Amino acid sequence: MTQPQTRAPSPFSVASIVVSMTAVALGNGVMSAYVPFVLSRSGSPSWAAGAAITAVAFGGLVGCVVAGPLIRRVGHARLFASSMALVILGALLIAIGVNPILWIIGRMLYGAAGNTNFIIAQSWLNHAASNAWRGKAMSFFYMAYVIGLGAGAFAFGQLPAEGNIAPLVTIFFTALAILPISLTRLPTPPAPARASLDIKMTWRNSPVGFIGVLASGGLSMMVQGFTPIYAAGNHVSQGDVALLMFVMQLGMLFIQFPLGALSDRMDRRVVLVFTCALIAVMAVVALFVSFANILLLMLAFAIFAGAVETVYSIANAHANDRTAPEDFVPLASTLLVAWSASATLVPLTVTLVTPVFGEKTFIYAAMAVAIAYGGFIVVRLIGRRPVPFEERENFEILSAQVPNATVITDPTAEHSDETHQPGA
Repeated sequence: MTQPQTRAPSPFSVASIVVSMTAVALGNGVMSAYVPFVLSRSGSPSWAAGAAITAVAFGGLVGCVVAGPLIRRVGHARLFASSMALVILGALLIAIGVNPILWIIGRMLYGAAGNTNFIIAQSWLNHAASNAWRGKAMSFFYMAYVIGLGAGAFAFGQLPAEGNIAPLVTIFFTALAILPISLTRLPTPPAPARASLDIKMTWRNSPVGFIGVLASGGLSMMVQGFTPIYAAGNHVSQGDVALLMFVMQLGMLFIQFPLGALSDRMDRRVVLVFTCALIAVMAVVALFVSFANILLLMLAFAIFAGAVETVYSIANAHANDRTAPEDFVPLASTLLVAWSASATLVPLTVTLVTPVFGEKTFIYAAMAVAIAYGGFIVVRLIGRRPVPFEERENFEILSAQVPNATVITDPTAEHSDETHQPGA
């Protein structure tokens, strides 16, 4: 009897994954605007809004650690549905009324579930996509997710901040997200590789990449997380806060893509130095432009956020350039945990010192991190040649707001056999 031929997955076949995660992003965008806005204006303790940011990052760190073992235990589809249930539970904790402790727990649940779902989605995409269009599929996936975050934040501006409509909208989008993944006919991916940390190897191969991912974790959580708190604390209207968060997501696309393309044509470290300088300049602008010039401030924060996201994607690409294929999995594992740890500790520190140094602390901190990292790169540039163009990985759009686990999530993925030059 002739066996039926299995059709190779087409770009359209992964649409269910993209649609599901875009719905997740819409819900997260609503909540990312709603929680800091309400906590900043509800008479809650001054530390509450910052603690909610730290809780998301800490939950994300937990998600990065437990996602692999849980996928191996119950499979991709079941874990996706289970983690979506955690997102809904977290939103329900927020929907029952303003309670800082419950809201912090709810955001921590989201962080753990959100990172788990992102790892699941990456795994499915890597497994389903062919080598011919895998890079394009991943870039489209990231762009759809980031646009979903921005659209969700913008949608918050059209919803009443009073009451629980915003978290109910998040629950609605989260429930929708379960359907496409649950009904997909895509084959189940293999179990992800076990996360194996190797900080010594990562540092030896690419100090610039390792420190860059550490810097980007803190930078992203500061700029993306504390900006709406800063705006709400200065009595910016709900609509303008939502628009500000929307343009910050667009800034990622319009800043990261050209700088990333440029890094494919010259030494990535030089582009990173320029990016750090751009972050520092935009931080100065953000410090001295008042909310009376809201449109100019929005432009500054859009460039600010876009440059922060660019540090992550180029540093990640640079680390891969300098690493041999057999070390890709421990490299990805180490960078993933480094990003998550930084994204937890830096906003926690900023939250603790903000009462002492004021509401602009996160801007000064972002400027200091960018200047320190840029200076570190300049030191590394002296006497060390760049990786030859023919030995580089292609740049891909990534977001510092979500973990990059593309190597961990597909241990069968093919990699180039080219020799990579360590020691940048």
